[in-house]
Amino acid sequence: MTSRERLLKVFSREIPDHVPVTPDISNMIPARRTKKPFWDIYLFQDPPLWKAYIDSVKYFGIDGFLNLRISFDDLGEKDTSTEAIIFRNDERIITQKYRNIEDRKVWSETATVYYRYNPPAAGVKLHSIGFPEVPDSYEELTGVKEWPQGESLLKYVKDYMGEHGVLGVTCGTTKLVHTEEQIYDYYDNPKKYVELRDQTLKYFIKRFDKLISLEVKPDLIMTGYSGTLIHQTPDMFRELGLPIVKKMTALAKEHSIPSHVHSCGPEKLLVKILAEETDLTMIDPLEIPPMGDCNLRLLKELYGKKLVLKGNLHTTNIMLNGSVEDVARESRKAIDEAAEGGGFILSTGDQCGRDTPDENIFEMIRTAKIYGRY
Repeated sequence: MTSRERLLKVFSREIPDHVPVTPDISNMIPARRTKKPFWDIYLFQDPPLWKAYIDSVKYFGIDGFLNLRISFDDLGEKDTSTEAIIFRNDERIITQKYRNIEDRKVWSETATVYYRYNPPAAGVKLHSIGFPEVPDSYEELTGVKEWPQGESLLKYVKDYMGEHGVLGVTCGTTKLVHTEEQIYDYYDNPKKYVELRDQTLKYFIKRFDKLISLEVKPDLIMTGYSGTLIHQTPDMFRELGLPIVKKMTALAKEHSIPSHVHSCGPEKLLVKILAEETDLTMIDPLEIPPMGDCNLRLLKELYGKKLVLKGNLHTTNIMLNGSVEDVARESRKAIDEAAEGGGFILSTGDQCGRDTPDENIFEMIRTAKIYGRY
């Protein structure tokens, strides 16, 4: 059975040959494995992150689970701003975007910091890193590698993934409040955020219709957002995020496409709400304390017949700093707690750290193949 077949079996609540294993290596490990500065991947697209990820899927032999960032010009998703380099040295490149409006440059209030050995930090306030709002000097960004876009990118990446895994595309969100400033703003201007919710939902319905119309369609709809219950209270989520998730998961079900929520951090209550009040197919990463509040065995007992559960080995104590024996033990424990009857994918609590030993990832795969029988 191929990785793609194995995952699709689980999504449809059938029993595959063994428990699929998809450790979250979506960023740092693929970038590290290219042996290039991380800014080559994130800024210069050489290679783009999706290619680095699929190359790592093939190297490790995991069941690939890719969330592809794809945009459509006819939905107004094209970024019309220009990215310029305002600083560079051997350790970082800092960029700032601008738009040409009435023959003058209007600069963004934030910057993106691209690091040599770490993923970039976006939305950085310029004053916090000692830069003026309008740069004293800059250089135009050149040397960015060109790749297909829109539907052509979806076709290209799906072909490159092949039978090594599945491909998801974002269409929905669990979260409209992302920063401390927005939390205060929400309580000062609640109507503003209700209007934003309604506008966002209309946009995602149009995006879903676009995805469904494509010749090559995604394997699943990604409709979550990290930290759903970190910057939002449960009541805020119910008002702002839940109506969007309800609609998008209902549309996905209507068109027989699995739906998925990823939301690191506290997630126990979110699992309950989504299991009981939406048509969601699958949720991860189900982090354990202290990063999260999930008990895999309990979630399986309560919601395993409704949701596919994906998780949840600790990414620092076990994957980064643990031994091969630790990984094998915790993998078996997760399988024991959640695999019975199907509907489980062995994964990690969240993003694996950059320096996670390769042998620990290989051990997850070995354990799933040998021990992960339903």
